Amino acid sequence: MEYISQGKLLVSAKLLEFVNKDLLPGTNINIEKFWKGFDKTVHELAPRNRELLYIREKMQKQIDEWHLVRKDQEIDFNSYTSFLREIGYLVKEGDNFSIKTKNVDDEISVIAGPQLVVPVMNARYALNAANARWGSLYNALYGTDAILKIEETNRADAYDPERGKKVIEYARNFLDENVPLEQDSWKDISEIPKVYNGKLSLKLKNFRQFAGYSGKPTNLSSLLLKNNNLHIDIIFDPNGSNGRQDKAGIQDIIIESAITTIVDHEDSVAAVDAEDKVAGYRNWLGLMKGDLQAEIKKNGKKFTRKLNPDRIYINAEQKGESDFSKLILRGRALLLNRNVGHSMTNPSILLEDKSEIPEGIMDAFITTIGAMHDFKNKINSKTGSIYIVKPKMHGPDEVDFSNTLFEKVEDVLSLSRHTIKIGIMDEERRTTVNLKECIRVAINRVVFINTGFLDRTGDEIHTSMEAGPMIPKVEMKTSTWMSAYEDWNVDTGLACGFSKIAQIGKGMWAMPDKMEDMMSQKINHPKAGANCAWVPSPTAATLHAIHYHKIDVFEQQKKISSRSSAKLSNILKIPVADRPNWETKDITKELENNAQGILGYVVRWINHGEGCSKIPDINNIGLMEDRATLRISSQHIANWLLHGICNSEQVMKVMRKMAEIVDKQNIADPAYKRHGRSTYKAMSSNFDKSIAFKAACDLIFKGREQPSGYTEPILHCKRIEKKSTD
Repeated sequence: MEYISQGKLLVSAKLLEFVNKDLLPGTNINIEKFWKGFDKTVHELAPRNRELLYIREKMQKQIDEWHLVRKDQEIDFNSYTSFLREIGYLVKEGDNFSIKTKNVDDEISVIAGPQLVVPVMNARYALNAANARWGSLYNALYGTDAILKIEETNRADAYDPERGKKVIEYARNFLDENVPLEQDSWKDISEIPKVYNGKLSLKLKNFRQFAGYSGKPTNLSSLLLKNNNLHIDIIFDPNGSNGRQDKAGIQDIIIESAITTIVDHEDSVAAVDAEDKVAGYRNWLGLMKGDLQAEIKKNGKKFTRKLNPDRIYINAEQKGESDFSKLILRGRALLLNRNVGHSMTNPSILLEDKSEIPEGIMDAFITTIGAMHDFKNKINSKTGSIYIVKPKMHGPDEVDFSNTLFEKVEDVLSLSRHTIKIGIMDEERRTTVNLKECIRVAINRVVFINTGFLDRTGDEIHTSMEAGPMIPKVEMKTSTWMSAYEDWNVDTGLACGFSKIAQIGKGMWAMPDKMEDMMSQKINHPKAGANCAWVPSPTAATLHAIHYHKIDVFEQQKKISSRSSAKLSNILKIPVADRPNWETKDITKELENNAQGILGYVVRWINHGEGCSKIPDINNIGLMEDRATLRISSQHIANWLLHGICNSEQVMKVMRKMAEIVDKQNIADPAYKRHGRSTYKAMSSNFDKSIAFKAACDLIFKGREQPSGYTEPILHCKRIEKKSTD
């Protein structure tokens, strides 16, 4: 890699060229002044970054030793919590307070709805996610199993009228439930409604739900309705493919879907060097400038995908017959940027001592500058705010470090204090148990907290690795600590004044092909008081939006605020097995499930640089996976190895068996590396030479020694090795 000196820094030539020629122009930031300020800040903050990581490791060793001394003894809660307070793992909780964050966009503060997470490396995916603010309800229903499993109809490439009938029936029921008419049903509407003197000819039960329209008052092309602060756009076209078969001429129903999207530089990407980082930064810059494009080929046709424009209607709130004021609605999701955590470094920039730059510091500066291009046209944030989601922080001190980092960024870039807002991902145990104090140190910035099963469980296992063998992974979801963790997050957020200011989020629905199951289960997220929850695709966002029409989350939050808060004692209940006397077949089944998930993801990460993809699980159900998958699965096997539930020979046997299965599952993928004439064997053709297979094994057999059980050090090392051989 070619480096160029910038003060005490050595900067990759590729990154330097991008920053100087593409990123900084248009921001009024002087190039020399930026690099001088950046250089100074990096060398000020890097030592503190290292110190925080040392504190993590020191605490982990102390916890390990505490459990080893009490091996095979029942854990006494009072003794355990006293110990955690003594070492600083648990901090003293202060007085009650409410967050003071200002200039928050409505999409975060007062609109509850689905949230997408998209890898920044793929421009097409990023554009799709940004444009997923609006989605076709007809398409989402017709193309998934949300109403009928595909095989239950005669659907082929041609239109299936029976399935179409079910779609229309579902959509009319949706309208009846959420924007009901005074007396009639939407099923009975036989003509396109009209607007007379600002009043709708249809008698809505709640006339305030009429938000606007497009077209002429007596010949509407669409009717805009509103429920729970979400919009529904009914499209009329008597000559359309659907409209000509519909007595009311309804062609489609478009609903607000992904209200916010997290553009991800972390767990869903494989960015190991300057080339990768610049590709991600460039896509983020394009989103903020509004000029990102992707050339798409679909069904034999080529076209250019761009960001959707805003949607323009005639406002229903007219003062007179001739007053046709415009109502402009966002055409895109509000975009947040997930930077990497404190533990990662990157060779794109080397410090004075030739060590790699803490990647989170680099991300903070460069993604903020990218977002500054939005200040002119306000394509993204109408309030002039920049939203950075920070993952994998351990406790208040690390959140405070992020706050300090953002202050330094604001100073170097001449931004007003608290321009940068922070999302705190509650996915590490030390953050969970100190969540109130984590929020307190970001009292003027915080706009987001959330829960996430995979990473949080991975940290749960690693933190208590020496406590004993953990229960099977599937049992974690119903364990005492998990239920308390989910409630604690919401309880704490509401107690700190989040309602109608900041987001309380819930985790990902990982099965994009299982929309029927999602529709029956994910409604529990808004019921739990979450005003956003993660979905794996634009289609899933459209369907999940239905839940936010059914549930008024802010009313739900009022009810939840009066309940008793979750108990710390339940959160700290370690999920070790009481009597780990499982049969060999059950142990093997658990190992195979974990191993298959690890291998299916790692082979794409190492060989293809895919940080997020839909991967078939052991039952051939497609799951959207990112690095959190590896953390929980590798830590679980490492724990069972440590406690003698299985041995190395058993695990290696399972790994080889699952590698063959993963290779076969990818046989139809043209990108999967071919070995031989007819079979794809990226791993099983030669276990000793497969970098991906060796990486997967290292994640398990070296999992105990990985900092916090993270997978990044091994993955990055092996990906760089693989890139050097390609």
